[in-house]
Amino acid sequence: MIEGTVNENYEATIHLTLRGTTGEEHDIEAIIDTGFTGHLTLPMTLIDRLALPWQSRGQALLADGSLHVFDAYIGIVLWNGQDRTVEVDAADTDPLVGMGLLRGHGLRVDVVENGAVKIEELIYR
Repeated sequence: MIEGTVNENYEATIHLTLRGTTGEEHDIEAIIDTGFTGHLTLPMTLIDRLALPWQSRGQALLADGSLHVFDAYIGIVLWNGQDRTVEVDAADTDPLVGMGLLRGHGLRVDVVENGAVKIEELIYR
């Protein structure tokens, strides 16, 4: 189970450990964004520090209706105690966790300041 908290802006946040190509680890706090269908966004400064390899260029339609072009990289996230390779989109925002990373998991958020955030793997039989 991955646990986090709701911040003072009523955003669900979790702590993640990222692994770079050199083996360097970096801990971050990321906001869960259910409107983001990708895996993870990171600022370019962190992508450079972790030396993440470039994968492709993409486009995203933002909530304000504008089209945004971004570079995508490959990164490793420690997720439920396991390394997970994910697509990382470069973005000039706080790190975001999207629905791609949450796929196959249940998300529970107690929407009060300092409320609990819980992410659990779904097991279907």
